[in-house]
Amino acid sequence: MVLAGSVNKMVAGLINKAGALAVGICGKDGGLLRARKVRRTTVDPGSRIERVLDLGFVGEPEHVDVRVIHALTGAGLIPVIAPVGVGEDGQTYNINADTAAGAIAGALGASRLLMLTDVAGVLDADKKLIPEMTIADCEAAIASGVISGGMIPKVENCVDAVKRGVKSAVILDGRQPHACLLELFTEGGIGTMIKP
Repeated sequence: MVLAGSVNKMVAGLINKAGALAVGICGKDGGLLRARKVRRTTVDPGSRIERVLDLGFVGEPEHVDVRVIHALTGAGLIPVIAPVGVGEDGQTYNINADTAAGAIAGALGASRLLMLTDVAGVLDADKKLIPEMTIADCEAAIASGVISGGMIPKVENCVDAVKRGVKSAVILDGRQPHACLLELFTEGGIGTMIKP
C-alpha cells in the first residue's frame, strides 16, 4: 500500500507540480506486471544441508504487458509505476524496483535505461569510474570481485535489461544535479554505460 499508494502518488504529484501530466499506477493495473514468487536456496556451511528460504510476498517479473503504458504515453501522460505485480493465483508481490524497471524497459524495447544510485557508476579496482562495459565485462568484474556488494544486483539488472532488448543501460549518480540531462546530452555521458 505504501509503494502503490502514498509514495507513488507523491512522485506523480511532484511531476504534475513541475508542469507535466503524470499518472500513478502499479504493476497490477492492466495486468502490467505478472510476477512469480521468489524462493532462494541457501546451504548451511556446517552441515552442507540445502534449505529453501521463503521470502514472503517477494516476486520477480514473469511477464510484462506494455499495453497500459502505451495507452498512457499515447495520451501524453507519464506513467509512474510502483513495482508491485500479481501472480497467476491473484497474489500480490513486491518486486525490486531495479528489476521491475529493467523488465519494463526490455518489454518496451527502450533505447536506454537509466539507473540512478548514490555513486558515480561502476568503479574499477582503483575506485575510478568505468565509462563503458559490455555484458562480458560485467560478468568478469563480478566474478573477480571488482563489482561487489549492492552494485552487483544493479549491474545484473542492467545486464538483464540489455539481454531483453534495451540498447544500453546506464548506472549514474542521481545526487548530481541534472544527472539525466548530463548523461543523455553530453558526449560520453557521466555514468557507466552497459551495452551488449
